[in-house]
Amino acid sequence: MKYLFYTWKLGCLLLLVFAGCSSKKSVSSYHSFESECLGVELDGSETLRAWGRGKNRTDAIEQAKKNAVRDVLFKGVAAGSRECSVRPLVTEVNAQERYAYYFNDFFRDGGEYLKYVSMEDKKTNSDMKTSNKTQISYSTTVRVLRSQLQQKLIEDKILKP
Repeated sequence: MKYLFYTWKLGCLLLLVFAGCSSKKSVSSYHSFESECLGVELDGSETLRAWGRGKNRTDAIEQAKKNAVRDVLFKGVAAGSRECSVRPLVTEVNAQERYAYYFNDFFRDGGEYLKYVSMEDKKTNSDMKTSNKTQISYSTTVRVLRSQLQQKLIEDKILKP
């Protein structure tokens, strides 16, 4: 009987040790907040699903538009459909910092970037939302007018023809 008691006690101790060493289960999953390609139009524009964060829905969607244009300009769009150009428009190293005076004005609230973003491919209820205590993240469908944006950068002498 004494042997059975010690065996049971040892078994419980081992069970507690192994249960305490298990990996912590995550409540929320990791979500990638990078722009993804949905398609390319015949005029050279790219349709993207872009994410933005803000204190409310309007701020988050405005940030998503900026992120979509910034990705087309400086990163290229690798996620999603292979139709979009993986190559960014501006291939010069550190161009965003070098031309900071230009791009800070270009991306200001209500700035020039709005001329190169269209919401015409957006479908009703296509936005996705995630949130935490301080910020809301929204994804939305935007069309970036890549060829017109490229022409503007050539005119402003950021890109060479």
